[in-house]
Amino acid sequence: MNQIEILKEPSKNKPFLIINKPAGLASAPLENSLEPNATEQAASLFPELKNVEGRKKIEGGLLHRLDTATQGLLIIAANQECYDFLEQEQKNERIQKFYTAKCHFNPKNAELLGSFPPALNDFFCTENQLKPGAKITVSSYFRHFGPGKKEVRPVTEECGKEQLKKIGKQKLYTSEITIKSVEKEGCIVECRITNGFKHQVRCHLAWAGLPVENDLLYNWEAKKKTDFANQNQNEIQKTDSDKKNAENPMKFSATKIIFEYPKGDLNSYEIAFTWT
Repeated sequence: MNQIEILKEPSKNKPFLIINKPAGLASAPLENSLEPNATEQAASLFPELKNVEGRKKIEGGLLHRLDTATQGLLIIAANQECYDFLEQEQKNERIQKFYTAKCHFNPKNAELLGSFPPALNDFFCTENQLKPGAKITVSSYFRHFGPGKKEVRPVTEECGKEQLKKIGKQKLYTSEITIKSVEKEGCIVECRITNGFKHQVRCHLAWAGLPVENDLLYNWEAKKKTDFANQNQNEIQKTDSDKKNAENPMKFSATKIIFEYPKGDLNSYEIAFTWT
């Protein structure tokens, strides 16, 4: 079974837990589910986490989530005061989260996936931008999309009233993308966000023409191969594309987080990505 790694235990002055969640493990428990998850694993080691009232009772002091397929850092508050403070910091966009990904360069990716807005010239990645140090900033609203609303799509003012009616929140979400290195089949990028929507970074990368390698939701080439394989196998139930493929894991990790606690005391935690 996938097990969390404890990077920082709760202490008197800093009553929060920092964990490294493995890919394939859910961040939080689902209603009426016995599947293992990172929050319950943490609470089994530190029972005080169960006393914190978060956004949902079953989530305790969990401050944010990661997709099941994503490996990386999570913050869990160990008392109510810490949770309330960090939750307000999060709302004020004062918690910085960084993701590292290996991406393919595919200018047609969003067009092939469908239902994306037109690519805007101020962020769309071109071959000239595929060099170390290049920066791309992507901003949009978001709406849920597809069967079971398992995916999301960006929405912009250019989409029109009908699409704007479908957005989850009247709030812009921004992903700052930095090209770290360029390889034969793509590049390594680091993405910084201070607010977050479901699949935000993965979707923004896909829209910018930099889909994450082995992302079965937002990389058209990977999704096409999986859909074709499922059809050939005559599967009755659809494969859950957001779960880790053991042989071909998604190359996307939450690798760094920076926040203040208590006020004025900067905390920074960083891990290396586990995929190669």
